[in-house]
Amino acid sequence: MLHAVILAGGGGTRLWPLSRAQFPKQFLSLFGDQTLLQQTVSRLETIVAPQCVWIVTGQEQRFLVEAQLAALPGMSTGAAHVLTEPCGRNTAAAIGLAAIHLHRGDPEAVMIVLPADHWIERRSAFVALLQEAAILAERDYLVTLGIVPDRPETGYAYIKRGPALAQQPGRTTAYQVERFVEKPSLPVAQEYVANGYDWNAGIFLWRAATILQAIATDMPALHASLMEIAQSLDKKNVDDTLTTIYQHLESVSIDYGVLEKAARLVVVPADIGWSDLGEWTTIHRLSPHDERGNTLTGNIVSLENDNSFVYSSRRPVAAIGLKNMVVVDTEDALLVCAQDRVQEVKTAVQRLQTQGAEVVTTPHTVQRPWGTYTVLEEGTHFKVKRIVVAPGASLSLQMHHQRSEHWVVVRGVAQVVNGEQELVLQANQSTYIPQETKHRLANPGTEPLEIIEVQTGPYLGEDDIVRFADIYGRTSPAVS
Repeated sequence: MLHAVILAGGGGTRLWPLSRAQFPKQFLSLFGDQTLLQQTVSRLETIVAPQCVWIVTGQEQRFLVEAQLAALPGMSTGAAHVLTEPCGRNTAAAIGLAAIHLHRGDPEAVMIVLPADHWIERRSAFVALLQEAAILAERDYLVTLGIVPDRPETGYAYIKRGPALAQQPGRTTAYQVERFVEKPSLPVAQEYVANGYDWNAGIFLWRAATILQAIATDMPALHASLMEIAQSLDKKNVDDTLTTIYQHLESVSIDYGVLEKAARLVVVPADIGWSDLGEWTTIHRLSPHDERGNTLTGNIVSLENDNSFVYSSRRPVAAIGLKNMVVVDTEDALLVCAQDRVQEVKTAVQRLQTQGAEVVTTPHTVQRPWGTYTVLEEGTHFKVKRIVVAPGASLSLQMHHQRSEHWVVVRGVAQVVNGEQELVLQANQSTYIPQETKHRLANPGTEPLEIIEVQTGPYLGEDDIVRFADIYGRTSPAVS
């Protein structure tokens, strides 16, 4: 049976400040109403059943994945499988983790492996190509789709085709892979395009059993760890086993760890209108333009700008005389960058990270399983949040060592545990929660609950949480 394994980890730092570590680009709606993750699932709906969709993501992003899957037509809650990694260990570990799950339930499973954050313009051609490639995978080939380039590109790795495989008439031609080459300089990229090299998109097809055997051959340590995880899948301590093993795994890509050494690796050329949405110039290229080549999103006043991308999430932005620029204005961060230097956004993010800036990891409005919170103001020893709790949702029963909290209900009805008290609060009512007091906030109503929370104390970090009970099964103290 054909299964889809969608890799939905990663931070997407080159699309900062819209993409953050806690809310990376695969969860954003960059083109249309659906997010990139939802688009990835949707374009496979004619060939992969909902119960054969597998998403590999991080533990803290599980609820985002589940919520976005549940919002898709025809994808009922729990139909797809969400596999969580305790920590990121690159694609070899992620693909191996999915493979042991698939092989356990379907020894003949064929995996389509693809990232959650790519754009594919020609959807029907893509699906037809996957069906052709699946036939090769069933013959125990490791198949990679090689994107037929439409321009020299220095930001992508390339694949050099070798001899063609013997194919039946009418079938898409596949080629042995002669070698992988890393991101080239512009003159070398021009040479590659002229000589028929393909872009390496990271889209693969193979049997779960075949890739596990290849991992055993070329990455025996990873294979041994995967087998240990597989043996624990029916045990109560499976999460502990997974966490312990993952901490010691080497971080290696499937390309470097396995594919560059594989004997039965073939490439199928793919002319499907593919783009890796890895930086702002690509977003600009794929977006609608005005008569001067600008993409203007939000409340933008534009005067004599050329070939520029200007985005504002909320406030008015006046752009005057820009040429080949990127401006991305969010509620808590601003990016101004020349188009030819967008690859350096990642460097700027790394510098902010060394300064401990929260704008690297945390968006202005943070998504949680129960709703959202937005930091409105903060300073020395205080922080003010707007908290919105969805109908029927509840925060965990928790306690803080370093801070006290004051809750004021703005809208809806709040069901509150505050120490030994159980309260029901209406709009304009409030309660004070001293530090080291067990408390919980829930919304028993049918409309969103909105409160203003004022925190005071010597330390106000999100990791100052002792969690006692949680309806979402979270155990980490890092999120509320």
